[in-house]
Amino acid sequence: MAQTSLVMHILAASIQVANRAGFIIRDVMSKGELGIVEKSKNDLQTEADRSAQRSIIASLSHQFPQIKIIGEEGQSNLSDIPSDWLISDQDVEFLKNSCPNKYQNLTDEQTSSIVVWVDPLDGTNEYTQGFLEHVTVLIGLSMNEEAIGGVIHQPYYKRDSGEIGRTIWGLKGLGVGGFEPIDIANDDGKFVVTTTRSHSNEVVRSALDALKPTEILRVGGAGYKVLQLLEGKAHAYVFASPGCKKWDTCAPEAVLEAHGGKLTDILGNHYLYGANVSHPNKMGVIASAKSVNHQNVIDLIPDNVKDTMRS
Repeated sequence: MAQTSLVMHILAASIQVANRAGFIIRDVMSKGELGIVEKSKNDLQTEADRSAQRSIIASLSHQFPQIKIIGEEGQSNLSDIPSDWLISDQDVEFLKNSCPNKYQNLTDEQTSSIVVWVDPLDGTNEYTQGFLEHVTVLIGLSMNEEAIGGVIHQPYYKRDSGEIGRTIWGLKGLGVGGFEPIDIANDDGKFVVTTTRSHSNEVVRSALDALKPTEILRVGGAGYKVLQLLEGKAHAYVFASPGCKKWDTCAPEAVLEAHGGKLTDILGNHYLYGANVSHPNKMGVIASAKSVNHQNVIDLIPDNVKDTMRS
């Protein structure tokens, strides 16, 4: 494998691996034995989470043994992986793209800084409640602590052809693929915000009220919320809470910013995605579509909300 295109190869493999994870998620649901475990209050884990993560980490570890991989479900048992869960191929169509110059001729330091962040099933609560369109598989790629690339797979997306499942990718400096992004109008007096479906509180509501949205879309999963921005359904994604973690935002941030949008904390700072960072996104999430001035959204968040998040 040529080191000059290591980033491209990791993303090409992640596309294929995410597709397999989506199949596993659908398979667990079809069998009806979800194997639900409550990790903490309002934080569930299912057999689909566990199995999808085993497939993803085993496959990527096999192809890229030198790369650090961090999964939401902690250490996975990689023994006795079913042979059809172990993916060794890479997406040929993606590899036809030219690798951006910044990811060619990587130094040893750059290569050693690469981290893959895995959320095998983003939107577990929604999965258990039947809101299947909210479910995504997230595989994010960081280098030098910056989210640079990612894959968002939708296991239950219904194509016009009748096929189920869709995989979206993004790489900073290259763009996005797997779908046709739609840039929402920003001059018609409307301001649509997407936010949490099930994890609201007084601080979250205060931030939303300050934005004076004309419509609020309450959906599950960070991946699905960012898709609302990429598909022209919302102007901003606002979550003034420390509830999500690095594996929730690495892939969505990279894909959104590859298209010209932006994702930061509520102060406007990008999160760091190095191997040794803390996992919680303690300062919440603000994301904006390509056509939206991100700083304008940040400025609308009240100081008391920002102070509460800091404390």
